Amino acid sequence: MQLEVLNKQGKKTGRTVDLPEDIFGIEPNDHVIYLAVKQYLAAQRQGTHKVKTRAEVKGASRKLHRQKGTGGSRKGNIRNPLYKGGGTIFGPKPHEYVIKLNRKVKDLAKMSALSYKAKGNAIVVIEDIMMEAPKTNGFAAIMSKLKVADKKTLFVMPEYNDNVYLSFRNIPKVNGIVLSDMNTYDLINADVLVLTESAAKIFTEQEKEA
Repeated sequence: MQLEVLNKQGKKTGRTVDLPEDIFGIEPNDHVIYLAVKQYLAAQRQGTHKVKTRAEVKGASRKLHRQKGTGGSRKGNIRNPLYKGGGTIFGPKPHEYVIKLNRKVKDLAKMSALSYKAKGNAIVVIEDIMMEAPKTNGFAAIMSKLKVADKKTLFVMPEYNDNVYLSFRNIPKVNGIVLSDMNTYDLINADVLVLTESAAKIFTEQEKEA
């Protein structure tokens, strides 16, 4: 798959980037995408929910009245879950929401998401952006020139750049990540994928090494 490299003004530079077909041109697998997204969202949950049992709530431990002969039901102490202020029966306890996936499954999900973007012509390659200082307006202007300002955009860099990150972090529809952190959820959640030229070339280099 060959794409034109655009400059900051949204015009063609005359350079092209070849994106490997075995990553961007496979038949997408919807089920593995579902599994990868499910794993990602589950990992965002803290799992710190907790309620107190009858052993943990405050209250005296004396028996409220004798076991038999009162005409009423038998009762323990005031911490009985049946009383107001008593413990909770079978309440939630802290636990993890970890879902394990094989590396090959996660890779297939990511390639499937990339292939969907390629089929939908939702991939843009732009020349490497270097900013001398953080400028939100400057980065927003670049997105506008690329005609993606009104879309949810995933901006992918080859490595972290502090000035670039500070420039896009306050733009509501832009999510920026480094290539090594790219995941299926972010790809599916975005309307358009914007790759810097260096990030796009890494895919070609990886294919050659393989």
